Amino acid sequence: MELNNRLNHTDILLLEDDESLRRAVSLKLSREGYTVHAASNIKTAKSLCQEHHISLIICDIGLPDGSGLDFCTEIRRESDLLLLFLTALDTEADMIKGYDAGADDYITKPFSLEVLLSKVNAMMRRRFEIPRAFSIRSGSIELFPEENRAKKNGQFLTLTSNEQKLLSFFMQNPMRILSKNTLLEAIWDIDGNFVDENTLAVNIRRLREKIEEDPSRPALLKNVRGLGYIWERTCEKS
Repeated sequence: MELNNRLNHTDILLLEDDESLRRAVSLKLSREGYTVHAASNIKTAKSLCQEHHISLIICDIGLPDGSGLDFCTEIRRESDLLLLFLTALDTEADMIKGYDAGADDYITKPFSLEVLLSKVNAMMRRRFEIPRAFSIRSGSIELFPEENRAKKNGQFLTLTSNEQKLLSFFMQNPMRILSKNTLLEAIWDIDGNFVDENTLAVNIRRLREKIEEDPSRPALLKNVRGLGYIWERTCEKS
């Protein structure tokens, strides 16, 4: 599927087959100033991706013509646009499947429209804010904050938005123990009612799999029992 990759900061694709929920979410986001392109099936969603400059996809998992997970996996192979899943499935295994498909965030049904709006606003704000122009190196890892990208051994890593934000925060605060609450507040800009510790643990596990030589024995991003996490390497800015 060929995507239109020119970004307009306000265009959102909403893929949800429940008509009442689709209307409610569309209205809420439209009143906030977003341009919402709504679809009830994957076929329509693919057409909308080609026709419009989509910045964020809000996607249900169970859809009449396929799986939202499969659709977003396809999207992620071709684009780094933001992906937010809506689902009634809330186990850790379900969350991992969503992040494996490339999700940047996850919200379970039923949910408050205000909570959804807060998530969308935070995701958009972080994606399109002007980053500082510098790079940070720590061992084999090199971070490019202004590009929202990172390298390992000279090769670019494929990171989700949350993984990139975690890596950036740790590398800008090396050799410091960071509590779970500090990470939740810094990365998601919201309190524990919106993102729980399981979500944080899943993202850290997946980040380790991409940056560590041996994820089962991490040398960079370590647990500090009862206190939080630490990036246990010095970092140099350039």
